[in-house]
Amino acid sequence: MSASAVSDDLPERIQAALDALPPPLQPLDPSMIDGFLCAVLLQPKRPATTAWLPLLLDGREDGEPPRLTTWPAEIGELIERRLSQLDGAIARRAWFDPWVYDIDDAASPSEAVLPWAAGFALAAQLFGGLLAVDAPQLLEPLALIYRHFDPDDLEEADALLEQIEQIEPAQDLSEAVEDIVRSVLLIADVVRPLRPPAPGRRREPAGRRRRR
Repeated sequence: MSASAVSDDLPERIQAALDALPPPLQPLDPSMIDGFLCAVLLQPKRPATTAWLPLLLDGREDGEPPRLTTWPAEIGELIERRLSQLDGAIARRAWFDPWVYDIDDAASPSEAVLPWAAGFALAAQLFGGLLAVDAPQLLEPLALIYRHFDPDDLEEADALLEQIEQIEPAQDLSEAVEDIVRSVLLIADVVRPLRPPAPGRRREPAGRRRRR
């Protein structure tokens, strides 16, 4: 069950389409796909669909390129639909429901969020533009996403680890999900800045600020 309301059956339709792919293809799960798409949308220069869609449908851990150059039209249409949903929310700095799922009652918030964060990190690493942006404002929102990883996986990211150590753990899954959304929108403020608001209008913050 999703930690936040999903407005339609798109995750289930994508999962069914992925399940229908023939072996030996190894598609990402919908939660990883969702994080991946957010990182694609936050690249300073968005990569072409042909550069990232095959990676979702055959995301092998061995680092080798995908084994396909074409894919069922239905899968492309469904994933593009989710991309459009996320793109619209980011452009408006509006709340969106990330595809994060409860694992079981004993799972920690980080365990539930980790697939989404892993998808985000995969795209961020593969396309590189976001992580290459030299802006101190990115450190906190990136830390709110990468804090769900084992610190040993971030041993070469000293500044990120230092920032993560200053963040209180999420108390529950709802808080962890809220931090994901807020992080994406804060990153967008740097890499996809909004036009100045019209005179007399004030933009409200996208999400809560963590108490210090």
